[in-house]
Amino acid sequence: MKRILITGADSYIGCSVEKWLKSSTGAYQIDTVDMRGEAWKEKSFSGYDVVFHVAGIAHVSADPKLQDLYFSVNRNLTIATAKKAKADGVKQFIFMSSIIVYGNSAKVGKEKWISEETKAVPADFYGQSKLEAEQGIKPLESDTFKVAIIRPPMIYGKGSKGNYVRLSKLAKRIPFFPDVKNTRSMLHIDNLCEFVRLLIEHEEGGTFYPQNREYVTTGEMVKAIAKYHNKKMHLTKVFNPFLYLGSKLVGMINKVFGSMAYEKDLSNHWNYAYCVVDFEESIKRTEG
Repeated sequence: MKRILITGADSYIGCSVEKWLKSSTGAYQIDTVDMRGEAWKEKSFSGYDVVFHVAGIAHVSADPKLQDLYFSVNRNLTIATAKKAKADGVKQFIFMSSIIVYGNSAKVGKEKWISEETKAVPADFYGQSKLEAEQGIKPLESDTFKVAIIRPPMIYGKGSKGNYVRLSKLAKRIPFFPDVKNTRSMLHIDNLCEFVRLLIEHEEGGTFYPQNREYVTTGEMVKAIAKYHNKKMHLTKVFNPFLYLGSKLVGMINKVFGSMAYEKDLSNHWNYAYCVVDFEESIKRTEG
């Protein structure tokens, strides 16, 4: 039986992985620990095989006043947790980083493909805090302490937050949506959970780039959501000139309609099958 400690009590990803592992055929004992405050430092990590570190601050604000907090939590706390895990004899440390270490999405109408050769160049302090956390924990890896870093694209699923939820609300309310040909890598929560399970089962270390099998455009995703709810959605290019113009001034437009995708080779070099749901099924599970 593998013993797993998930940091970040009540986090969406942490709770999802915990539920997934408990329903899996493997034998897992799972505990969680709240990383707020200093009490976690008194908890012994001894006896755990894996620490799955999801505690952190999400990319919700670019307010410069929050910069120190982002680095304190996303970088400093991650490094301190990894050091404690290693000192207490944990065998594997899994860290949830982000595709955002590669910067922002391309502007509307442009492509952004991430390959093995693409350098991580964060565009803001959120991405920088994640990258510096990676850089701080990598040197800790040894034959007896595996460090696995996950750089997922946008994660979505039942109960998730962020841009998917906003687009879902639009899909149920409006009959028209911009037909912009962008390319996005995405990752359904069930595919992520299975990916994490396989990392644990095979005791892997390294940097990983999981994504759904299919790329998707924002318009296609909104249309699929509308279809699930028996709503008619018409994709139109009439709004595109305004989006192209606005993308030069408003970053959120690029975040929604810009392109950002991992090349397939980057995600497929790992031999284990983790995509348990395809795109259509993922929409059903998310909206159902």
